[in-house]
Amino acid sequence: MNLEYFISKKIIQGDSRSNKFTQPIIKIAIIAISLGMIVMITSLSIVRGFQEEIRNKIIGFGSHIQITSYDSHNTYEASPIDKDQDFYPEIEEVEGVNHIQVFATKAGIIKTKEEIYGVVVKGVGSDFDWSFFNDKLKKGKTFSIRDSVIADSILLSETIANKMQLDVGDKMFIYFIQENGQLRPKDFIVAGIYQSGLEQFDNIIVLTDIAHIQKRNGWTNNQVGGFEITIDKFKDLDKLDEFIYENIGYDLHSKTIQQQNPDIFNWLELQDLNVVIIIILMLVVAIINIVSALLILILERVRTIGILKAMGMSNWSVRKIFIYNAVYLIIRGLFWGNIIGLGLCLLQLQFGFLKLPEESYFVPVVPIKLELINILLLNAGTLFICVLMLIIPSLVVSKISPIKAIRFD
Repeated sequence: MNLEYFISKKIIQGDSRSNKFTQPIIKIAIIAISLGMIVMITSLSIVRGFQEEIRNKIIGFGSHIQITSYDSHNTYEASPIDKDQDFYPEIEEVEGVNHIQVFATKAGIIKTKEEIYGVVVKGVGSDFDWSFFNDKLKKGKTFSIRDSVIADSILLSETIANKMQLDVGDKMFIYFIQENGQLRPKDFIVAGIYQSGLEQFDNIIVLTDIAHIQKRNGWTNNQVGGFEITIDKFKDLDKLDEFIYENIGYDLHSKTIQQQNPDIFNWLELQDLNVVIIIILMLVVAIINIVSALLILILERVRTIGILKAMGMSNWSVRKIFIYNAVYLIIRGLFWGNIIGLGLCLLQLQFGFLKLPEESYFVPVVPIKLELINILLLNAGTLFICVLMLIIPSLVVSKISPIKAIRFD
């Protein structure tokens, strides 16, 4: 083993000093592996970041899991359920559950002197977690809700505010649509303006005190449209949804954010296919280059191979010398690819210098999410596949005759 390593090292050193044709081939192989790793790391990190950003925005509007009555039929005019439930708020003590809050929704029409616009009014209570909307605020502020006092404040998206020519502090009217088709007006003061970048929600969602929904629907203060539950880890969504469904009673129904927005989540899952295609293409390029470099090394050392085999070294032992050599080149390529790829990702994560039009891509900058386990698997997989592919071209060594090789010129 020590002899094989010593000879392999000498071959590498010889390649860097001698043949003018071999040296560029080796450099090209290293560069190809480095570029491939850069592309794989950046594409994987961008797609993971993009998926997480969009997923978090959707969850910000609807939480991970919603509990409603069975006869809600996915409409904004949900049947009321009692706020006093065994799981509220005790379910927060369940491992993996982060928060539970009440909500209710109702269709409405914003009316100004010159414009009218249809919206969905989401009523929230004193237990509402404002962290998502605080992060997305463009103007003004969120408002506090107390059970004893009804807040007349409202939170609009920038999209709605621009269409209706509204600003923070402006007075506006919302006409609530009743079951009999009549409109009941209520005046509000614009407390804040947010923008998430998801037009599907920015175009219709406004937030106010749940008491307004309860009053317009003729509900008591103890009746709500449903409960929203956020969890700690998205990967536990299905497991916790099953647990919640089994513990909320026969007259209630739970639904995950994936089930509420199947089109968006299916689209996000399709992004993984793009990454797989990119990784496959980069691996093919890397394999072609490293195999070419290995074949050139073997052909360059035909006389050396003949001498080693004449001295009694087996075909496999000689093949391992060249495989070690090629592995060294692969590791060099992976090293520089990781340094540059991770460096670019960290720079983007820190400074966000690559911008995007939010109206088209739903995010203002190229998102990055670095996952150590994925980076390690990417490196290990690339190294394993490349080394596996080297076994076939190394068979050329077995075909070299010692007698002919020593006389080879």
